[in-house]
Amino acid sequence: MAVLCGSDIVKVSRVQDSIEKTGEDFLRKIYTQGEIEYCESRRMCKFQSYAARFAAKEAVFKAISPMKIEGTSWQDIEVFKLENGNPKIHLHGYLKEVADHKNITDDMIDVSLSHDADFAIATAVIEYNEKEGI
Repeated sequence: MAVLCGSDIVKVSRVQDSIEKTGEDFLRKIYTQGEIEYCESRRMCKFQSYAARFAAKEAVFKAISPMKIEGTSWQDIEVFKLENGNPKIHLHGYLKEVADHKNITDDMIDVSLSHDADFAIATAVIEYNEKEGI
């Protein structure tokens, strides 16, 4: 059994500035429609929610691959909430193909998100059978 781990911390104001300066262009480049709808519904803490999802995408990418993978899109990693409120990851596109090649499924990816007024942080942990994976 092997464990892969990735983490990231983001300054909320950096994400907020990007959204306010480039609006839809930034949102559509980074987030899925479901992520946008969720973050916009958070009203008072929407920028913290956007920042936490940005950090989660970075953390998952770091856990899956220590190097940049050409052809990967930010939207290849989608963060959503389960009915119990816990965050969960769904992979799409080219990054899903990379994960499939390593025998990593969405169910193997655990993610934790946290934020306050200034920072958002995420950690991703993937446990998998080393013989079948990388």
